[in-house]
Amino acid sequence: MRLQLHKDFTFANAAALVPYLVDIGISHVYSSPILTARAGSIHGYDVVDPTTVNPELGGEEGLRDFVTALRAAGLGLIVDIVPNHMAVGGSENPWWTDLLRHGRSSRYADFFDVDWEADDPDLRGKVLAPFLGRPYGEALDAGEIRLVLTPSGEPTIRYFDSEFPIDPADNAHVVECGPESFDPTNRDGRCQIHKLLERQHYRLAWWGSAGDEINWRRFFDINGLAGLRIEVPAVFEATHATLFRLYADGLIDGFRVDHVDGLSDPPAYCRRLRQRLDDLAPDRHAYLVIEKILGVGESLPTDWGVDGTSGYDFMNDVSALQHDPSSAAALGLLWHRATQRPADFEDEEVPARLEIVQRGFDAQLKAVTRALHRIARSDRHTRDTSAASIRRGLLALLSHFPVYRGYDAGATRSPSDQAAFARALAGAKATSPASGHAVLDQLDHWLGGKPGDKVAATRFQQLSAPVAAKAVEDTAFYRYGRLLSRNDVGFDAARLGGSIADFHRACADRLAAFPNAMLATATHDHKRGEDLRARLAVISEIPDDWAAFLAQCRALDAVRPDPADEIMLYQMVVGAWPLGLDFSDAAGCKAFAQRLAAWQQKALREAKLRTDWTAPNETYETTARKFLFSLFSPDAAFLPLVRSFIDRIAPPGAVNGLAQALLKMTVPGMPDFFQGTEFWDFSLVDPDNRRPVDYGSRREALAANPDLAECQASWRDGRIKQAIIHKVLDLRRKLPDLFARGDYSPLPVRGPLEQRIIAFTRSHGRSVLVVVVPRLTHGLLLPENRLALDPHHLRDSTLSLPEQLHGTHFQTLLCGNGSMAALPELPLRSLLGDFPMAVLTAVDSA
Repeated sequence: MRLQLHKDFTFANAAALVPYLVDIGISHVYSSPILTARAGSIHGYDVVDPTTVNPELGGEEGLRDFVTALRAAGLGLIVDIVPNHMAVGGSENPWWTDLLRHGRSSRYADFFDVDWEADDPDLRGKVLAPFLGRPYGEALDAGEIRLVLTPSGEPTIRYFDSEFPIDPADNAHVVECGPESFDPTNRDGRCQIHKLLERQHYRLAWWGSAGDEINWRRFFDINGLAGLRIEVPAVFEATHATLFRLYADGLIDGFRVDHVDGLSDPPAYCRRLRQRLDDLAPDRHAYLVIEKILGVGESLPTDWGVDGTSGYDFMNDVSALQHDPSSAAALGLLWHRATQRPADFEDEEVPARLEIVQRGFDAQLKAVTRALHRIARSDRHTRDTSAASIRRGLLALLSHFPVYRGYDAGATRSPSDQAAFARALAGAKATSPASGHAVLDQLDHWLGGKPGDKVAATRFQQLSAPVAAKAVEDTAFYRYGRLLSRNDVGFDAARLGGSIADFHRACADRLAAFPNAMLATATHDHKRGEDLRARLAVISEIPDDWAAFLAQCRALDAVRPDPADEIMLYQMVVGAWPLGLDFSDAAGCKAFAQRLAAWQQKALREAKLRTDWTAPNETYETTARKFLFSLFSPDAAFLPLVRSFIDRIAPPGAVNGLAQALLKMTVPGMPDFFQGTEFWDFSLVDPDNRRPVDYGSRREALAANPDLAECQASWRDGRIKQAIIHKVLDLRRKLPDLFARGDYSPLPVRGPLEQRIIAFTRSHGRSVLVVVVPRLTHGLLLPENRLALDPHHLRDSTLSLPEQLHGTHFQTLLCGNGSMAALPELPLRSLLGDFPMAVLTAVDSA
């Protein structure tokens, strides 16, 4: 289970959960980063000191006590690690501070990905420090930049709560002049501060200048996170030393690598990490997965030494399974006509990519352009290729790149890299004038069509990955609202739904290549909770009803935001409405509206259309917020409309939620449960999805051990989901080889429900598992609102079993403790008549 650790939920708090985790069937805690992060960090990805365990979590002593509790209960620990970047900008990071103090002579000069030979003469040998809240001259004139003495008497530049060191060579000058001569309240003092700063190894700057001028690699476009040169052996060892020691001591069982695509050479890093872990503990296998977004048709290479991805690909697969692809055109047309936004995702994605490169990554684009221009000038056949034409070509390629990045920098491309670049090249040529095609072909050559320049290719690859993340996940996903349940991290938003055959194929491929890959349905980074997405998926089954609902809502008299923002808000209301919230509960509705308001502001700013983070349009944001709260006023005409619609989609949405949880636990792979999602998860984007979890109610529900019939009658309280998870995880604990190494065989369904039931077997030795799960269940459920399929719809459909299972006596796991003999054709009415999904087990099928 994934736990988010921070100062208010420490190792000690996690240790107190161990009995509950054991009871529900968890095998490992999978924690957020544990190394020392910025003070007050709620996520841990802003590491400032990788040599120590975060004292806010309890430090190393607290970690060891936590692991003692885990080991006593038979549980393991997997830790999230962040090799790509560190937090910078204040004075908490000693490595960064030393870099600013000593510049290129710092022992950490090669640790951070700095371009010391920038074209800008004012930055040669210096580091841009874009941490000021306004332009440098304004901040200086306002007296916000001051010279102070530390308690030890060392002169330091202070800007509000941030401190910037002074080159020791200037200490004598400061003492000679006297600190009082650097008085920021008068002109002469400010001139002295400016002259002193001009001699430093950094240049203080306004944060808004970073996109155009920064000379070091950031994490995405975040000024406070600086990229590390993890490919340098000394950097690799220094940043991983504490983790290696803890692993060698037996405290950690495995790692999840964050943002592997930010590294210069992800395959080499993964192989090096695997080798070091093997060397440290030859008698055990470290579980190692990577955060990797796979593009359409992209597969994770099998030679990286990892156990798979952290599960976004499964999240996408199971989501596509639960959407009806036949309504893609209708929903796209409805969205386009109502909003005048593109009906197809690609028409939203390509402009977003182009925009993001130019507004947030221009400095990195310049660096790639310069590197390629130098190559062009070195050959008489290409020396007339201008930097401007190279820049235009790069923009065209980046705007059409179908995957996060390539991996064969400086070498002949692998087939997968070649396929991705070919698609990007075709898209770039289709949107570029013919006069630019020769340059595009030359870029193809330089960037790996043939063995080329490793530096330029690496810089291009490290640019394409953050561009994809910011343009797709953090921009286009907030502009495209055909159906928001298909807009999430790692999802193919252009594809509304998939088939049963698609899902089976993905599971078989995973078993063949990465049988222990992590399977996720919710993460700390998701845009919408797993059960929110499952409920919204039902709209794909009833596009006409959705159109009618929108027409009714949009006919209400109100001052409203833009149509796109309005329709996306309606989706979030119907998708996220808590099952326990009564429409007459004014206080509860207000609290829900406040959560939605926080989501709405983030969504509007991420879309970057009417407002954004850098220049908020408060007038428009206020209009949108007032509209949201007007929907929830006690006498609002909207509430009866939305209640009627939610009542229609909530039951099949709940079945979807249970189905995805069951599939996650039974298909090949390692199921991951994000904290709290053993009950219904209708969370919004972070930080909403990282709210404190009520573990007390979860403990009580599990201890009561209710049967599924009881849970089925009260399904809205979430106990039914926890009960299914508990039952299946207990089975996994009893039959570990079946789930770890068992084969995967699809089972055909015959009859009217052929495309609405997914079924398969897992078998290993004498153990057999049969799983039967419904999809697209709107219209299949009984009207009593108890999550049961109508027997009338089941009567003419059967499940076909292979000959080797005929006559096998199966135990039913979910509904009672009965047994049944396997016939060649099992009637679905006997399998799913009482409960909408089934798990059958046979331990001795010989």
